Amino acid sequence: MTAPLLEVRDLVKQYPATTAVDGVSFAVPEGMCFGLLGPNGAGKTTTVEIMEGILPPTSGEMHYRGEPLGRRFREDAGILFQKTALQDHLTVRQSVALFRGLYTHGLSVDEVLRLCTLEQLAGRDARKLSGGQQQRLLLAIALVNDPAVLFLDEPTTGLDPQARRNFWQLVESIKARRKTIILTTHYMEEAELLCDEIAIMDGGRIVAQGAPRRLLREHFPEVLLELPSADFPHTARSLPLKLTEVHGNVEITTHDLEATLRTLLAAHVPLINLRVRPPNLEDLFLELTGKELRP
Repeated sequence: MTAPLLEVRDLVKQYPATTAVDGVSFAVPEGMCFGLLGPNGAGKTTTVEIMEGILPPTSGEMHYRGEPLGRRFREDAGILFQKTALQDHLTVRQSVALFRGLYTHGLSVDEVLRLCTLEQLAGRDARKLSGGQQQRLLLAIALVNDPAVLFLDEPTTGLDPQARRNFWQLVESIKARRKTIILTTHYMEEAELLCDEIAIMDGGRIVAQGAPRRLLREHFPEVLLELPSADFPHTARSLPLKLTEVHGNVEITTHDLEATLRTLLAAHVPLINLRVRPPNLEDLFLELTGKELRP
């Protein structure tokens, strides 16, 4: 059996007032996009920072290619942080060249610019980029050493939908190069699209792990019906149905779609705005971590 590229063993990170990571273990094979998901305070960012070698664990081990983190890992890893400050007064090309000079081996500056579709922006001041362009530049910097493993920490936060989808296409092209990717994100659509496997954390522990489709099948053998709350009369709320109110909608979870529709029709519930859909990763996330607001 092939050894995993990355392996986390019984990881614990304690602070004076809290345990941020509480016995986390998982392995990531080479060439996989592995998503680490969780609400605020779940411990995912701390876990990733330990994996990146930025934070020391209280206990536990992090292995890369079967060895503890060391020089080999540092040379083989690329990181796109949530926030990165770049040197002022440099163009896009100069910014990439600056970081490329820190490594003995890697991609050429031109190849990195092409990979991240930055050729037309190469001469522009890096301070004058849009949000999406800035993220592409930061991704280019993370790729200068042609990393075997790439960490993407909430890479599309704050981007508009078009820029986010363009960034997803870039990540897909990196996956096609057989790179291993560790992704943290609050966008469930992003995780469902990009990740081969996910781990959902809550309270410092992993509460579910596996391929997104498999986890959905295991946790949701039903379909979901959605109706605007305004279309759902109070008299129907006592019906023998599994009801939840979410964002101004009434959600009904059912194993038997036809029987549920007959029940709604018999109760004179208007169905003109009814939507029937399979569960998605957001449903799974909320099912496992709860719907209450986190501080």
